[in-house]
Amino acid sequence: MEDMIRVSTGVPFLDELLGGLLIGDNVIWYDDAGSLASVFCQHFLRVSQEQEKSILYLTFDRSPRNLKTQLGTLWEYPHLTVLDGFTFGKGAGSSVFLKFYEELDPKDAARLVRVEKPRAMEEVEHILYDLHAAMKGDVRLVFESLTGMAELWGGEDQVLKFYSRACPRLYELNTVAYWIMEKKAHSPRLRAQINQVAQVVVDLAIKRGTTYLTILKAEKRETDHFHRPYPYWAKKQGISFEGEKKSGGIDLGQRIKAWRTRKGISQTEMARLVGVTPSTISQVESNLIFPSLPALLKIAEVLSINVGVLFQEETPSYRRLVYSPLEAEETNLEGVSPEVVSAWRLIPLDMDTRLQPYLVEIHPFGRLSAHFFRHKGEEMGFLISGEVGLKTAKESLVMRAGELIYLTSETPLEWHNRGPSPARLLWLLVR
Repeated sequence: MEDMIRVSTGVPFLDELLGGLLIGDNVIWYDDAGSLASVFCQHFLRVSQEQEKSILYLTFDRSPRNLKTQLGTLWEYPHLTVLDGFTFGKGAGSSVFLKFYEELDPKDAARLVRVEKPRAMEEVEHILYDLHAAMKGDVRLVFESLTGMAELWGGEDQVLKFYSRACPRLYELNTVAYWIMEKKAHSPRLRAQINQVAQVVVDLAIKRGTTYLTILKAEKRETDHFHRPYPYWAKKQGISFEGEKKSGGIDLGQRIKAWRTRKGISQTEMARLVGVTPSTISQVESNLIFPSLPALLKIAEVLSINVGVLFQEETPSYRRLVYSPLEAEETNLEGVSPEVVSAWRLIPLDMDTRLQPYLVEIHPFGRLSAHFFRHKGEEMGFLISGEVGLKTAKESLVMRAGELIYLTSETPLEWHNRGPSPARLLWLLVR
């Protein structure tokens, strides 16, 4: 048990109930309403993205356009591949759905794989395993959904045949897979057979207007929390459970994650600097394990804070209106050479705001074959002095002093200071 690699669900309280996921887990989500499992999948996908894992998303119930809206910024994640079983399945090859492919950017098209014959179960299997074979590491999968497969393939026997073959194979391939299933659409017989094969089974139900999560099965875990319904609420993509600790005690993992995020360091970079694996950082931040004292001291060093800050009680304080330039802290940008670009965060690290202001300075004639930040969200930059060139996937541009750039989904692929003096930008990240 101690040798097994634990994976976060992205929901801390669920990690506490389950003891985390294990590599090889096939997780069945019984959805009472057909829409309850989505938010849990979103959290799982976000934490998988943060860990830079390959993700394979199979959709049979949702059109690619609808899925793109559902995933939001996750759609732009370069290690996401979508297997589209909808367009020629329930979509019947309609031009309404095919139009989406005509409008795709080349970078999106490369990661969207359309199944031409989704009603042929063997073809879906073949494409699925071919895609997986090209991916590295422990891949994350989401199947949306077993119910949609049953409708497409002509009944429960066919979907049971697919699942019974796929589940043990995915276990051996060291994946973690979420399978969504509308509980009321299937017979008790199918559910019993599915339960027997799955490693983890979670039931989501609505009773008298309240949603409940119940763990029905979780192999190789303690059984204290099983078969107990836990009330929870999902709002604005957040999940909170009744009885979840909101105060008292120290949530060390979340504090480390908050400081790491403020510093703009990825889990992979943090792991390299601390001298542990990315999986270890993920487990620490999910409170699945606690760091050793040497590792904790190294984490504090990497975050440029005193280790005691991670254990201090958070107390409300008066927020000043003006901040001195002496409070700006020089920041190392991930993957960016300090010989080309220097950057300073303009507000204290412990100040948590939606806007994160930076001063970015590109050295004379400096050229950067990437963007300054790895940020998921809006960005805005104002060129204070100098003249810079930048390239995107679509065009090359020149910015002059006094001009503003606003980024939403498109990210510059190159920056170039065109002059002999430093080019200085005020840069805002929007969380």
